[in-house]
Amino acid sequence: MIAEVNGIRLFYEKSGEGRPLIMVHGNGEDHTIFDEAAALLEKDYCVIRPDSRCHGQSEDTPELHYADMAADVIALIEALELQDVIFYGFSDGGIVALMAAARCARITTLIVSGANTSPKAVKLPLRLAIRFGYWRTRDKKLGLMLREPNISDAGLASIRARTLVLAGSGDLIPEKETRHIAAAIPGAQLKILKGEDHGSYIVHSEKIAELIRGFLKGEENR
Repeated sequence: MIAEVNGIRLFYEKSGEGRPLIMVHGNGEDHTIFDEAAALLEKDYCVIRPDSRCHGQSEDTPELHYADMAADVIALIEALELQDVIFYGFSDGGIVALMAAARCARITTLIVSGANTSPKAVKLPLRLAIRFGYWRTRDKKLGLMLREPNISDAGLASIRARTLVLAGSGDLIPEKETRHIAAAIPGAQLKILKGEDHGSYIVHSEKIAELIRGFLKGEENR
Protein backbone atom coordinates (compact mmCIF):
# COMPACT_ATOMS: atom_id res chain seq x y z
CA MET A 1 0.00 0.00 0.00
CA ILE A 2 1.06 3.59 -0.60
CA ALA A 3 0.19 6.52 1.67
CA GLU A 4 0.81 10.13 0.68
CA VAL A 5 2.10 11.53 3.97
CA ASN A 6 4.38 14.36 5.03
CA GLY A 7 4.94 15.29 1.38
CA ILE A 8 6.22 11.86 0.29
CA ARG A 9 4.94 8.46 -0.86
CA LEU A 10 5.36 5.98 1.97
CA PHE A 11 4.96 2.26 1.28
CA TYR A 12 3.56 0.00 3.99
CA GLU A 13 2.21 -3.51 4.47
CA LYS A 14 -0.89 -4.03 6.60
CA SER A 15 -2.16 -7.36 7.91
CA GLY A 16 -4.36 -8.69 10.69
CA GLU A 17 -6.98 -7.00 12.82
CA GLY A 18 -7.07 -5.51 16.29
CA ARG A 19 -5.00 -2.94 18.12
CA PRO A 20 -2.54 -1.27 15.71
CA LEU A 21 1.10 -2.37 15.93
CA ILE A 22 3.63 -0.42 13.85
CA MET A 23 7.01 -2.06 13.18
CA VAL A 24 9.90 -0.04 11.74
CA HIS A 25 13.13 -1.59 10.42
CA GLY A 26 16.74 -0.49 10.68
CA ASN A 27 19.16 1.33 8.37
CA GLY A 28 19.50 -0.19 4.91
CA GLU A 29 16.64 -2.65 5.47
CA ASP A 30 12.92 -2.74 4.71
CA HIS A 31 9.69 -4.09 6.18
CA THR A 32 10.42 -7.66 5.05
CA ILE A 33 12.85 -8.26 7.93
CA PHE A 34 9.71 -8.69 10.07
CA ASP A 35 7.97 -11.23 7.83
CA GLU A 36 8.26 -14.09 10.30
CA ALA A 37 7.30 -11.99 13.33
CA ALA A 38 4.37 -10.37 11.53
CA ALA A 39 2.95 -13.78 10.58
CA LEU A 40 2.56 -14.47 14.32
CA LEU A 41 1.57 -11.01 15.49
CA GLU A 42 -1.14 -10.47 12.86
CA LYS A 43 -3.22 -13.16 14.59
CA ASP A 44 -3.89 -10.71 17.43
CA TYR A 45 -2.98 -7.25 16.11
CA CYS A 46 -3.27 -5.05 13.04
CA VAL A 47 0.38 -5.08 12.00
CA ILE A 48 1.56 -2.10 9.94
CA ARG A 49 5.09 -2.26 8.52
CA PRO A 50 6.25 0.84 6.63
CA ASP A 51 9.42 1.18 4.60
CA SER A 52 11.20 4.27 5.89
CA ARG A 53 11.84 7.03 3.35
CA CYS A 54 14.86 6.23 1.15
CA HIS A 55 14.33 2.54 1.92
CA GLY A 56 12.46 -0.28 0.21
CA GLN A 57 9.51 0.86 -1.87
CA SER A 58 9.10 4.26 -0.20
CA GLU A 59 10.10 7.49 -1.89
CA ASP A 60 13.76 8.45 -2.09
CA THR A 61 14.36 11.99 -0.86
CA PRO A 62 17.38 14.28 -1.42
CA GLU A 63 18.13 14.39 2.31
CA LEU A 64 17.60 11.94 5.13
CA HIS A 65 16.98 12.85 8.77
CA TYR A 66 15.53 10.92 11.70
CA ALA A 67 13.15 13.79 12.51
CA ASP A 68 11.61 13.49 9.05
CA MET A 69 11.31 9.72 9.39
CA ALA A 70 9.54 10.14 12.73
CA ALA A 71 7.24 12.76 11.19
CA ASP A 72 6.44 10.32 8.36
CA VAL A 73 5.22 7.67 10.80
CA ILE A 74 3.23 10.18 12.83
CA ALA A 75 1.58 11.36 9.59
CA LEU A 76 0.81 7.73 8.69
CA ILE A 77 -0.79 7.19 12.11
CA GLU A 78 -2.94 10.25 11.55
CA ALA A 79 -3.81 9.34 7.95
CA LEU A 80 -4.96 5.88 9.01
CA GLU A 81 -6.78 7.38 12.02
CA LEU A 82 -5.03 5.02 14.41
CA GLN A 83 -5.44 5.25 18.19
CA ASP A 84 -3.80 3.44 21.11
CA VAL A 85 -0.80 2.59 18.91
CA ILE A 86 1.93 0.08 19.76
CA PHE A 87 5.20 1.20 18.14
CA TYR A 88 8.07 -1.27 17.80
CA GLY A 89 11.34 -0.02 16.31
CA PHE A 90 14.63 -1.81 15.62
CA SER A 91 17.98 0.03 15.45
CA ASP A 92 17.32 3.14 13.31
CA GLY A 93 13.66 2.23 13.65
CA GLY A 94 14.14 2.38 17.41
CA ILE A 95 15.52 5.91 17.08
CA VAL A 96 12.49 6.85 14.97
CA ALA A 97 10.21 5.24 17.57
CA LEU A 98 11.76 7.22 20.44
CA MET A 99 11.40 10.48 18.55
CA ALA A 100 7.84 9.76 17.41
CA ALA A 101 6.69 8.68 20.88
CA ALA A 102 8.00 11.92 22.36
CA ARG A 103 5.73 13.86 19.96
CA CYS A 104 2.66 11.71 19.42
CA ALA A 105 0.16 10.94 22.19
CA ARG A 106 -1.50 8.30 20.00
CA ILE A 107 1.53 6.07 20.67
CA THR A 108 0.67 4.50 24.01
CA THR A 109 3.04 1.52 24.01
CA LEU A 110 6.68 1.73 22.90
CA ILE A 111 9.19 -1.09 22.35
CA VAL A 112 12.68 -0.37 21.03
CA SER A 113 15.62 -2.64 20.25
CA GLY A 114 19.23 -1.57 19.78
CA ALA A 115 18.54 2.17 19.72
CA ASN A 116 21.04 4.95 20.42
CA THR A 117 20.72 8.64 21.27
CA SER A 118 23.82 10.01 19.53
CA PRO A 119 26.30 8.99 16.81
CA LYS A 120 28.96 8.44 19.47
CA ALA A 121 26.74 6.05 21.43
CA VAL A 122 27.70 3.04 19.31
CA LYS A 123 30.74 0.83 19.64
CA LEU A 124 33.92 2.20 18.06
CA PRO A 125 34.41 -0.55 15.44
CA LEU A 126 30.95 0.17 14.04
CA ARG A 127 31.59 3.93 13.98
CA LEU A 128 34.79 3.36 12.03
CA ALA A 129 33.05 0.98 9.61
CA ILE A 130 30.28 3.51 8.98
CA ARG A 131 32.80 6.32 8.43
CA PHE A 132 34.80 4.21 5.97
CA GLY A 133 31.65 3.09 4.15
CA TYR A 134 30.46 6.67 3.79
CA TRP A 135 33.90 7.79 2.54
CA ARG A 136 33.71 5.12 -0.17
CA THR A 137 30.08 5.45 -1.23
CA ARG A 138 28.67 8.79 0.02
CA ASP A 139 25.51 6.81 0.83
CA LYS A 140 23.15 9.19 2.67
CA LYS A 141 21.94 6.35 4.88
CA LEU A 142 25.48 5.96 6.23
CA GLY A 143 25.92 9.72 6.43
CA LEU A 144 22.80 9.88 8.57
CA MET A 145 24.38 7.63 11.19
CA LEU A 146 27.51 9.80 11.30
CA ARG A 147 25.54 13.01 12.05
CA GLU A 148 22.49 11.85 13.99
CA PRO A 149 20.56 11.22 16.19
CA ASN A 150 20.82 13.87 18.90
CA ILE A 151 18.16 12.82 21.41
CA SER A 152 18.32 14.63 24.74
CA ASP A 153 17.46 13.24 28.16
CA ALA A 154 14.64 15.79 28.25
CA GLY A 155 13.27 14.29 25.03
CA LEU A 156 13.35 10.80 26.51
CA ALA A 157 11.76 12.04 29.73
CA SER A 158 8.85 13.47 27.75
CA ILE A 159 7.79 10.00 26.56
CA ARG A 160 4.58 8.90 28.27
CA ALA A 161 4.06 5.58 26.48
CA ARG A 162 4.52 2.38 28.46
CA THR A 163 7.99 1.38 27.32
CA LEU A 164 10.22 -1.67 26.95
CA VAL A 165 13.87 -1.18 25.99
CA LEU A 166 15.65 -4.20 24.52
CA ALA A 167 19.19 -5.03 23.43
CA GLY A 168 21.32 -8.12 22.97
CA SER A 169 24.19 -8.86 25.34
CA GLY A 170 26.46 -8.71 22.29
CA ASP A 171 24.79 -5.66 20.73
CA LEU A 172 26.50 -3.03 18.59
CA ILE A 173 25.13 -0.51 21.08
CA PRO A 174 27.02 -0.45 24.41
CA GLU A 175 24.93 -1.75 27.29
CA LYS A 176 25.60 1.52 29.12
CA GLU A 177 23.70 3.39 26.39
CA THR A 178 20.76 0.99 26.47
CA ARG A 179 20.53 1.30 30.23
CA HIS A 180 20.72 5.08 29.93
CA ILE A 181 17.75 5.16 27.54
CA ALA A 182 15.66 2.96 29.82
CA ALA A 183 16.54 5.01 32.90
CA ALA A 184 15.62 8.29 31.19
CA ILE A 185 12.12 7.19 30.08
CA PRO A 186 9.65 7.32 32.98
CA GLY A 187 8.70 3.82 34.12
CA ALA A 188 10.49 2.05 31.27
CA GLN A 189 11.36 -1.63 31.57
CA LEU A 190 14.76 -2.93 30.44
CA LYS A 191 15.68 -6.35 29.11
CA ILE A 192 19.20 -7.35 28.01
CA LEU A 193 18.95 -10.59 26.04
CA LYS A 194 21.76 -12.98 26.84
CA GLY A 195 23.45 -14.55 23.82
CA GLU A 196 21.83 -12.22 21.28
CA ASP A 197 23.55 -9.63 19.12
CA HIS A 198 22.13 -6.51 17.47
CA GLY A 199 19.66 -8.23 15.18
CA SER A 200 19.85 -11.98 15.85
CA TYR A 201 16.49 -12.06 17.64
CA ILE A 202 14.81 -9.66 15.22
CA VAL A 203 15.77 -10.02 11.56
CA HIS A 204 13.69 -12.85 10.05
CA SER A 205 13.10 -14.18 13.56
CA GLU A 206 10.00 -15.14 15.51
CA LYS A 207 11.73 -14.30 18.79
CA ILE A 208 10.84 -10.61 18.63
CA ALA A 209 7.18 -11.51 18.19
CA GLU A 210 7.23 -13.47 21.45
CA LEU A 211 9.00 -10.61 23.26
CA ILE A 212 6.42 -8.12 21.98
CA ARG A 213 3.54 -10.44 22.88
CA GLY A 214 4.93 -11.01 26.36
CA PHE A 215 5.20 -7.29 27.06
CA LEU A 216 1.72 -6.60 25.72
CA LYS A 217 0.21 -9.45 27.73
CA GLY A 218 1.76 -8.00 30.87
CA GLU A 219 0.24 -4.65 29.92
CA GLU A 220 -3.20 -6.22 29.51
CA ASN A 221 -2.93 -7.95 32.89
CA ARG A 222 -2.10 -4.79 34.81
